[in-house]
Amino acid sequence: MSVRIALADDQALVLKGLRSLLDAMAGVRVVIEAQSGEALLAQLQQQEVDLVISDIRMPGLDGIALTRRLRETLPSLPVLLLTTFDEQDLMLAAVEAGAQGFLLKDISPEDLEAAIADIVAGRGLLQPVSTTPVRQRYAYHDANAPTDTFSEREVAILRLLAGGYSNKEIARSIHLAEGTVKNYVSDILAKLETRDRTRAVLKAITLQII
Repeated sequence: MSVRIALADDQALVLKGLRSLLDAMAGVRVVIEAQSGEALLAQLQQQEVDLVISDIRMPGLDGIALTRRLRETLPSLPVLLLTTFDEQDLMLAAVEAGAQGFLLKDISPEDLEAAIADIVAGRGLLQPVSTTPVRQRYAYHDANAPTDTFSEREVAILRLLAGGYSNKEIARSIHLAEGTVKNYVSDILAKLETRDRTRAVLKAITLQII
């Protein structure tokens, strides 16, 4: 069963290079190729895909804005954002927008192929190539590490939080009542000693909980 990819990058040469790389992967097909977020959204109206791969920085509708639009229109469609820049603010923006992956463009073909497989399978919703910038900006040392352990259910909810899903969407995804999910999220924030979901995700990534 092949993975259908929608690919967006405003630079024609990069777009062709990415397409060639993806087309060489077994079980992967690029079915949409666009040089803008707007063009990709238009083509998605005629063609179903399993994953969107987009450059994070594009004129007009960039990768972050594109991800937000997709969360509104196609909330279950995973998005992998690619960037040339190893900047912590971009990863934070990707988390907040709801992207399932954030990778640097110098990733090896093998790692990109593995990331595609993981994201399509729903594993490791946010797996940046390097968490060093995040670790430097959000320095959670051993003294700050949570003493409580996290259940399998809590880890699953943390991964969905990393994907930008709301309590309602999480409840629907793992077949729980929305109120139950809200309680889980409150417990997770308390264990991580954070007051908001975004910092909880960043701390969980930094401490390798997800």
